[in-house]
Amino acid sequence: MNSTTLSPSAQPPGLLRQLANLLSILLSSRTAVAGLAMVLFWLGIGLLSLVWTPHPPNAQAFDANLPPTSTNWMGTDHLGRDIWSRVMAGTQVVLLKTRLSTTPQVVVPGGVALWGVIGAVGVGGLLGVNAGYRGGRVDQTIMQLLDALIAFPVIVLYLVIVTALGSGDVVVVLAITITGAPGVARLVRGLALDIKTREYIRAAETRGESAGYIMLREIIPNARGPILVDAMLRVGYAIFAIGTLGFLGLGLPPPDPDWGSMVNDARKYIYANPIAILWPALAIATLVIGVNLFADGLREELTRYQQ
Repeated sequence: MNSTTLSPSAQPPGLLRQLANLLSILLSSRTAVAGLAMVLFWLGIGLLSLVWTPHPPNAQAFDANLPPTSTNWMGTDHLGRDIWSRVMAGTQVVLLKTRLSTTPQVVVPGGVALWGVIGAVGVGGLLGVNAGYRGGRVDQTIMQLLDALIAFPVIVLYLVIVTALGSGDVVVVLAITITGAPGVARLVRGLALDIKTREYIRAAETRGESAGYIMLREIIPNARGPILVDAMLRVGYAIFAIGTLGFLGLGLPPPDPDWGSMVNDARKYIYANPIAILWPALAIATLVIGVNLFADGLREELTRYQQ
C-alpha cells in the first residue's frame, strides 16, 4: 500500500542515525576500509602541509638530484628542491584547495578533483534527469549532444579545453566537468527511466506537482545511492586527469607542486636520479587506488544491504 504521508513511527531516521548506518555499512567492508585508510593518509598529509613541511616546497636549497637522505627523505629534484615537501604540498591541489585567481590569490576550500567531480555530477545529473523524465525530443536532443561529446577521446577534449582557455585550477575543473558530465548523464537518465514508472511518481503527478519538483524532490533523492558511488569513482578519474595534464605540461601553473608535472620533470632527469620519478607516481597511484577501493567496497555493501 502506498501513501503520500508517513506516520510518525515511519518517519526517516535522523541525520545521526543515517550517518551511523552508513558507517556500519562501511566498516563491514574490508575493501572500503582499506581504501578509506589510503585516502585519509593523503588527506592527513595535505592538512599537515598547510602548516608544516620539512622544507619550503619551492626553495632551491640543496644540491640537485640528491638521493634520499636523513635531511631529504625522498631526495631532491633537478632544481635542488625537496621532493617530499613538494609531494606533501601537491596533495593540497588535489584534495584541499582550488585557486580561483592568482593575482590576488583567491582560494576556495576543496581540491581541483573534488570541484571537477561536483561540476560533472551537477551538470550531468541535470541533463540526465531531464532526458530520462521528459523523454521524447528532449531526451533525443540531449543524448545526441552528449553522444557527440563522448565520440571525442578524453585526452583530446582536455587538450582542446586547456589550450583554448589556458592553464589554471579553474580551467582544469572545467575540463574535468565537461569530460565527466556525459557519463553521469547516461547513468542518471537510466535511473530516471526506471524511477519515473514508480507509483509515488504517479502520485506526485496526480497531485499536480511540477516536472521540476518531481525531478529534484522525487527522482534525484531516490537515485542518490548509485550517483554517490559513481561520483566517488570519478574522483579517482579526476585525480588521474590532473596528473595527466600536469605530465603534458597543461596542468596547474608552476612553480607550485603538481604531481603530474613532478613526474614529467623527473622523467627528463631519470638517468641522473632514477628514483625521483617514483615518489610522485606512487602518490598518484595510491590515492587513485584508495578512492576506487573505497567506492567499490561501499557499492558492494550497499548492494548487499538493499537486497
